[in-house]
Amino acid sequence: MEVLDLELQTLVEQVSLEDFGLAFEHQAVWNNRLRTTGGLFYPMDCHLAFNPLMYQRLTSIQFRQIIRHELCHYHLFRQKKGYQHRDRDFKNLLAKVDGLRYSPKVMSKKYRIYQCQKCGQEFKRVRQIDTKRFRCGRCSGKLIYQTTRYM
Repeated sequence: MEVLDLELQTLVEQVSLEDFGLAFEHQAVWNNRLRTTGGLFYPMDCHLAFNPLMYQRLTSIQFRQIIRHELCHYHLFRQKKGYQHRDRDFKNLLAKVDGLRYSPKVMSKKYRIYQCQKCGQEFKRVRQIDTKRFRCGRCSGKLIYQTTRYM
C-alpha cells in the first residue's frame, strides 16, 4: 500500500496544480474504512483521505472529480473562506472546477439465497436465517442455503 500512497500523493498534487493553480502541501492517504464516501478532508491537520474502492471501481475522470471535491474543502479552508458543503464559496468553486457533489455508489449489497426443498421457492435475505428454526412460508418445507450474491 506504500507505493499506492506515493502514487495518490503525486496525483493529488498534480490535480491541485492543474485545476486550482495552488500547491497541495499536506498528506493524502488511503482510508480502507470508508464505504460510501469518496474522500474526507480533516481540518485539524489538513490531510485528505480517499476511499481505495472508489479508485479501483470508478473511471479515472470520476476519481479526479472526487479529488477536486476534497481539494475544494482544502483550499477554501486554507484561504479562510466557507469550506463546508452548505457554503456558497464551496458550491461556486466546486462548480468552477467540475468536482462531484456526491460520491457515486460503488458498494453492492450482499444477500443470501435460501430455497425450499419442497416447493422450490427462493428467499433472498440480507440477514442469515437459522434453517433449523425457520420454514418456508408457502408450504412449511425445509429451507436450505444456496449461495451469497451481491446486488
